[in-house]
Amino acid sequence: MIDKLYNLKKTQTDQKLMQRAQLQAKINHIDAEIMLTQNQINTASVQKFGAISDFSVLAMHKNTMKEHIRKLENEKIGLIRQMEVIIEEIIQLQKETEQFEYILDELKQEKQLKIIKAEMEASEEYIQSKYISG
Repeated sequence: MIDKLYNLKKTQTDQKLMQRAQLQAKINHIDAEIMLTQNQINTASVQKFGAISDFSVLAMHKNTMKEHIRKLENEKIGLIRQMEVIIEEIIQLQKETEQFEYILDELKQEKQLKIIKAEMEASEEYIQSKYISG
């Protein structure tokens, strides 16, 4: 039973680690998109002797890209919060896994001690029987 619980906790921990990696990949993707959009804002321009309307269109375009960056940053904050929750769950699962592993080790040691004790008793009985018959 303890083996099953230990394996379950280990599997749950692995699943949470995979979720964390997926969230980290999403965050990295958002960071890359933010950098790309910021670069587009910095490099967007109009012709030197363009019309005044060109400048207003450029301003609207830059404002739209800035709003896109704000939305991405808000999404990133949400993902970071999710990751913090998952990290706490991973820590808790690892603690439980370690507890079950400790219990399993204790049970194995008890079994080994019983086997050694049984072997010692068997060897003592053999020696006694040889002594009595000899």
